[in-house]
Amino acid sequence: MKNKIIRSSLICLLICFTFIISLRAQMPVSTRLAAIEERLRNLSVTVPGLNEKVQLSMSGASAQEFLRALAQSNNLNINIDPQLNFKVYTNFRNESALNVILFMAKEYDLDVNLIGSIMSITKATVPKTAILPKDFKVNYNSSNDYLGFELNNDTLSIVAKKISQLSQKNVVVPVNLLSKKVSAFIAAAPFETALEKMAYANEMKLTHTNDGVYLFQPLGEGEELYVNGDNATAVKRNNKPSGAAGGQGGGAGNFNLSGKRDAQGKRSISIDALNTPIIDLVKSASAEVGANYFIYSDIKGAVTTRLSNIDYDTFLSALLQGTEYTYKKDNGVYLIGDRRLEGLRSNRIIKLQHRSLDTIQMMIPNEWKKGVEVKEFREQNTILLSGSAPQIAEIENFINQIDRVVPMVLIEVTLVDVRKGKSVKTGITAGVSDSVKTGGTILPGIDYTFGANSINNFLSKLGRNNSVNLGRVTPNFYVRLSALENNNNVDIRSVPKLSTLNGHSANLSIGSSRYYSQRTQNVIPSLNAQTVVTEQFTEVNANLEIDIKPIVSGDDQVTLNIKVNISDFIGNPPLNAPPPKSTSKFSSMIRAHNEDMIVLGGLERTESSESGSGIPILSRIPVLKWLFSSREKSNNKVVTLVFIKPTILY
Repeated sequence: MKNKIIRSSLICLLICFTFIISLRAQMPVSTRLAAIEERLRNLSVTVPGLNEKVQLSMSGASAQEFLRALAQSNNLNINIDPQLNFKVYTNFRNESALNVILFMAKEYDLDVNLIGSIMSITKATVPKTAILPKDFKVNYNSSNDYLGFELNNDTLSIVAKKISQLSQKNVVVPVNLLSKKVSAFIAAAPFETALEKMAYANEMKLTHTNDGVYLFQPLGEGEELYVNGDNATAVKRNNKPSGAAGGQGGGAGNFNLSGKRDAQGKRSISIDALNTPIIDLVKSASAEVGANYFIYSDIKGAVTTRLSNIDYDTFLSALLQGTEYTYKKDNGVYLIGDRRLEGLRSNRIIKLQHRSLDTIQMMIPNEWKKGVEVKEFREQNTILLSGSAPQIAEIENFINQIDRVVPMVLIEVTLVDVRKGKSVKTGITAGVSDSVKTGGTILPGIDYTFGANSINNFLSKLGRNNSVNLGRVTPNFYVRLSALENNNNVDIRSVPKLSTLNGHSANLSIGSSRYYSQRTQNVIPSLNAQTVVTEQFTEVNANLEIDIKPIVSGDDQVTLNIKVNISDFIGNPPLNAPPPKSTSKFSSMIRAHNEDMIVLGGLERTESSESGSGIPILSRIPVLKWLFSSREKSNNKVVTLVFIKPTILY
């Protein structure tokens, strides 16, 4: 019986205590503050510091620091709840500590309990009002994966939970967005598109992770939503470059950078920058795609660029192209810095297959070779490249494109001279000689010599039939009678064969030289004047020169750049005078198929000469000049034909 009475008493006490706590929790704010003020005024009788004036000014200090400063300035015993973590922005002048504590209790919902002279300041217990969840519409069609909803200031965590339950897909909301209110209306759209548009309408971004989870995220610092060039919603960074890097040639401007993930999970970025420091673009792009990077040197300079949907490696290559910096990927980490630094240099050996080192060196642009060391190994026809990896890759790709088999061209050249002309030699020559005998030719031309006996026999026969005796000639007398005419025919000069590489000239020169004498007489003045005669022989050349440059095209056609220079001596030169010479030149560019024969003509020249000797005055009298002179006359017309046949040899 006694135990039952004790048990009933304890239950009554517990119910009374619970009722008192409930009444206290439900007390109005004014009642709570009145109770706190009464306690503090009762305490101020024994603690005079509560009535003393304070001078406190706080800007962004924590509540604990503020109350601790108040306790120290007025000699108060204050116990502060560690859970009070709000900031205080106040400025008190000539106000009592009691009123300051009351102000804090009212503004920040604090409660003050007393134990002797100790004031314990805690957060006031605020009664919780049960809020019934608001109903909203969400529908999901599993056959076509379409999602629809009608939201009006609804809690994001509750919306995500309902969507996950209907679609059986994981939709995650981070802690800092659990209580966020969202509003959106979608009649029906693909699941991911509907969630993306809901995020866009409520200033959030949606991420579809590799494990199939849809994650809502708040916008980061400098991020904003926009519609990109593909008319899709995306996130971009509206960044302000750091002032330390500074653009060159003017102040740095803002730049926009955004990224997205394709169906395969690969990240791409889009960027729009105007005179923006390179270092800022590298940092922002690396953060956007989640790339690990390490910067070895100070990156200077600024760029202006607009790129859309490119991968991170392409972005770095384009950004650092033409600068003193480069990058290298090592075990997933991007190493960025000066091209000459250890760890960023690359070495590559390139063995040429079809070309020589000399031509390759000349073909590589000088701009590409800046910062790249090129060494030759002539014995192996190999070059070593040392420097920046992107530059080396560019040079190697260029060399591989031009390292091809160079065609060889065999050129057959046939030169034919067609001579049309004649030479006539007539005249009578008479003289005295001990060794002249009668004889010569009558056909095809007359070139006959009459000795003294023949002439005397002829004269004696004439005198036998006439009354006039012409007498006799001296025994050593002779007479030569000439009447010759020569005709020219076809003369093949040469048939040379030349071989050369495509694009290189082949030269041929065949000729002869003659010399003539030049005498110079110098008088050296002195007491005994001296005369010095100097004789010098001067060379005169007559050559056949051919210069042909073939260029092979892709359809086995050959373009020939031809230069021909033909010179020849004419007749016999005068004594101690330069020999006469004729010259023919032509230059032409033609195109022919492989192994076609080409004929070039029109090299025509006329050679004419007339010479004679005889007795003065008598050699110029008509009719008599044929008896007292000897003459030689020639007229020649020369036409040169050039036959060219190119043959391509691979």
